[in-house]
Amino acid sequence: MILRGFLCISILSVASAAPAAEDFIEGVYLQSEDLCAQAKKDTLEALIDAGNIVLSARGLQSVEYDCEFLQITKATLSPSWAVTAICQEPGHVFPDVLSVTQLSPKQIDLVSVRPAEDESEASGNSGSYFLCDGVALP
Repeated sequence: MILRGFLCISILSVASAAPAAEDFIEGVYLQSEDLCAQAKKDTLEALIDAGNIVLSARGLQSVEYDCEFLQITKATLSPSWAVTAICQEPGHVFPDVLSVTQLSPKQIDLVSVRPAEDESEASGNSGSYFLCDGVALP
C-alpha cells in the first residue's frame, strides 16, 4: 500500500511542469530600452503583434513564434542559466538550448546553440534583452 502511494506521488511529480531554477529572471524583457518605453506608452500586445520578441521566465514569445522554457539549470560560477526549450513557428517545431546570462540588473544576454537561417542575422534566439519596469505579460 505504501509503495502504491509513493508511485502515485512519483508519477504526479514527473507530470507537473519543471520549476524554474533558483533566482531565474523575473519580469518582461524586450530587445531595446526604446521598445520598453514604447510598451509602456502603447501596449505589450501591440509590440508582439508587430513581430517583436518578448522574453520572460516562461520563454520567448512573438506573433507567430514562441519558445517554451522546459528545463532551467543555474550555473555555479556565473550569473547564468542553461535552458532547454521547445520552439515553434507555423508548421515547424524544434528544440533549442540557450544560455541566459544576467549582465546587469536590467540586461540579459541569450546565446542559442541553434544557428540563424540567414548568415547575416544574429544566431537564432540569441541577443540582448532589457528589463521593462512596469510592463506585464498579457
